[in-house]
Amino acid sequence: MKSIILSIICTSFMLSAQNLPAQRLIIGTYTNNNASKGIYVYDFNAANGEAREISSAKAGNPSYQAVDKKGNFIYSVNESDEGKISAFKYNRSAGSLSLVNQQSNNGSAPCYVSIDKTGKWLFAGNYSSGNLTVHPIASNGSIGVIQQVVQHSGSGPNKGRQESAHVHCTYMSPDNRFLYVPDLGIDKVMIYPFNAQTGRLDTAKSSTITIPAGGGPRHIVFTQNGKFGYIVEELSGAITAVVRKGNQHTILQQINNLPAQYNGASADIHLSPDERFLYTSHRGNSTIQIHKIDSQTGRLSFIAEQSTNGNFPRNFTIHPSGKWLLAANQKSNDITIFKRNVQTGLLADTQQRISVPAPVCLQWIN
Repeated sequence: MKSIILSIICTSFMLSAQNLPAQRLIIGTYTNNNASKGIYVYDFNAANGEAREISSAKAGNPSYQAVDKKGNFIYSVNESDEGKISAFKYNRSAGSLSLVNQQSNNGSAPCYVSIDKTGKWLFAGNYSSGNLTVHPIASNGSIGVIQQVVQHSGSGPNKGRQESAHVHCTYMSPDNRFLYVPDLGIDKVMIYPFNAQTGRLDTAKSSTITIPAGGGPRHIVFTQNGKFGYIVEELSGAITAVVRKGNQHTILQQINNLPAQYNGASADIHLSPDERFLYTSHRGNSTIQIHKIDSQTGRLSFIAEQSTNGNFPRNFTIHPSGKWLLAANQKSNDITIFKRNVQTGLLADTQQRISVPAPVCLQWIN
């Protein structure tokens, strides 16, 4: 009887795995001097890791995207000297995107876009001009004109990269109360209190996390309880871990396992869905670093460095199931699909690839 029950369970599991719905993958690219069309939509099969292109939308340098919480709209930067932000309507049945509208972002080279938890406000960071903007989002998904502009100033010791402010990320805290803005040029993460009713950032009450000089903070991520935050530093290759208590942020650790000759190109950072592991991408040596997180202290322990078997992994993503990690290799024009061990955090190359010109941003949509 036990063997019959076990057989039924295994058969049921196999059938359910085979029938898992394909998850959609949004791929942002650089379109300058290459064959990219703009933004691509792929089906991703969570049972076997296979991917299939289903549509594309024309856009100029759509190098970073954000998906609204209902999965109805996608917002993208248009990274250029005169930066713009675009809204796209997502047709779930067809898996296609259609342009809703486009707005100026009052700056140069927008590189990051995010949405607050209410879905009513959009934030975007301009790298070259060192400022960030707040836009309202209308009920039809369109982007409103700029409501607020926040300008950074300052510089850092790296004269080639830190000659002025360079906003690189606009990350909303899990409780929707603070916007974290890593600025590569001034070695600070600026923290702005946020009013979700008015959409205003309180610059008068801002605070900072100061990174060691020359570190160049790029992206930040927090645990869902908002207690521990992790910052990847582009110029140094280090990860800075912080603990938040109320409105205060304290650095608890700085860890760097990137060989010195590869400093200067660290890129993205993500937590595993269970928040037991932290991953970072490093373009200098084309790797993903894996760290284990102590859930009590928030401290990191280095586990391994995994080659992406591609060139220049700018962005990467972990599937919501936690079983897959996809790395976007900008210079080799492909996306590496890894099988992820949810127990050990380690990655195994499936040898499956998504071929797309200059992929630089990966986002999931249902």
